[in-house]
Amino acid sequence: MTEKQQTLAAAVAYTGKGLHTGATVNLTIQPAAEGHGIRFCRTDLEGRPVIDAVADNVSQTSRSTLLKKGEAVVSTVEHLMAALWGCGVDNALVEVDGGEVPIADGSALPWVELIRRAGVVEQNAPRKYYEISEKTVLTLDNGREIVAYPDDAFSVVVNVDFDSKVVGKQYAVFSAAEGGDDFAAAVAPSRTFVFLHEIEPLIRNNMIKGGDLDNAIVIVEQPVDAVKATEIGKLFGREGVAADRRGYLNNLDLHFDNEIARHKLLDLLGDLALVGTRIKGRIFATRPGHQANTEFARLLRKHIKRDADKPTFRYDPNAEPVYDINRIKATLPHRPPFLLVDKIIHITDDEVVGIKNVTMNEPFFVGHFPDEPVMPGVLQVEAMAQCGGILALSTVPDPENYSTYFMTIDGVKYRHKVVPGDTLQFELRLSEPIRRGIVKMDARAYIGDTLATEAKLMALITKNK
Repeated sequence: MTEKQQTLAAAVAYTGKGLHTGATVNLTIQPAAEGHGIRFCRTDLEGRPVIDAVADNVSQTSRSTLLKKGEAVVSTVEHLMAALWGCGVDNALVEVDGGEVPIADGSALPWVELIRRAGVVEQNAPRKYYEISEKTVLTLDNGREIVAYPDDAFSVVVNVDFDSKVVGKQYAVFSAAEGGDDFAAAVAPSRTFVFLHEIEPLIRNNMIKGGDLDNAIVIVEQPVDAVKATEIGKLFGREGVAADRRGYLNNLDLHFDNEIARHKLLDLLGDLALVGTRIKGRIFATRPGHQANTEFARLLRKHIKRDADKPTFRYDPNAEPVYDINRIKATLPHRPPFLLVDKIIHITDDEVVGIKNVTMNEPFFVGHFPDEPVMPGVLQVEAMAQCGGILALSTVPDPENYSTYFMTIDGVKYRHKVVPGDTLQFELRLSEPIRRGIVKMDARAYIGDTLATEAKLMALITKNK
């Protein structure tokens, strides 16, 4: 069963302060239509500018991820993005009346609880995935590296090393495979953190104005005396701050022994959500941070554009077909020499993949053309249409009593000629749900990894007289 896109069942609102600006921000997450993706809307600015939550719009990564389009900015988006991803939300409009997402308690858990309160509903359109097809590596300085490998599901391993006697070397693992980890329980509660010696420089740089001991773990690597501890307490508006021993400020209890690594994993998930589509692959991240995370997300987006014209499915001629030629003949009324599909290798309720082996024995090569045999483009479209017919007829209980008649064929493009010896792979997907027997499909034909033909098809399912 194909996974469907999801959005919120209702709008939900939250008011809180930004970590770096300290400003109070009102935020509302609105449901959105299929294919909308995640977008941020600055309701306080003229024209209510909208920023797509994609890595191409990342403008700054110092201590948080900042999105920018034109003059509109929204920063510290990573925890909310991770929560939306972890709760399965594909489409939402996030309205904010300020330039920073509230920090809440420094984790993603308040956002998860907010989304759960609204509820998540399934939509009609299929959920899109980008499948990692090759080893993909991003290497930066100071030992920072992110590597992705092909896999059937999504998983992440994060390793961190701050050269700290308090934190030590930590790792965290998350798997989205069936029966894998629960994002809300295993990742969302992990809080943001800062080293004590970083606080004063951050304040001098006009940052962490909204930081306090309720929304951040403060790591004490070098203990300080009571006078210095009092000064630190004033920065956070707290009295009796204890920083006289190595560990965590005020002897804070951690949610997990490896909470630091888990929070880095949380940030990575939020930043990878800026790829704009879900991922299938194994991710290994060493010393990740917002810069590395978002650069890797950009790299994956480039690969998505590069691979857009490649087939989604890999044809294995040794695998048993879903429909062999006899089942195809039992479904379609076509017969040789006009039956142009040899097998179906994949079919769901909204997509189908078929195969046509083109040989010199095809009758149309006699005249098209005797000395330069090329498969006629109209027959390539006909072959795709026959695959689409199989998909359409799979939705009725007695397909032998129905036929599909094509009503329109639009946007046909022939990108590569088809000759004897080629194996055509057809991939067709519903562009919208079938209504009143009307079927609309996006169709593509490939030779290996090369896109040969594409078209938009519309057909009518009708009962035979």
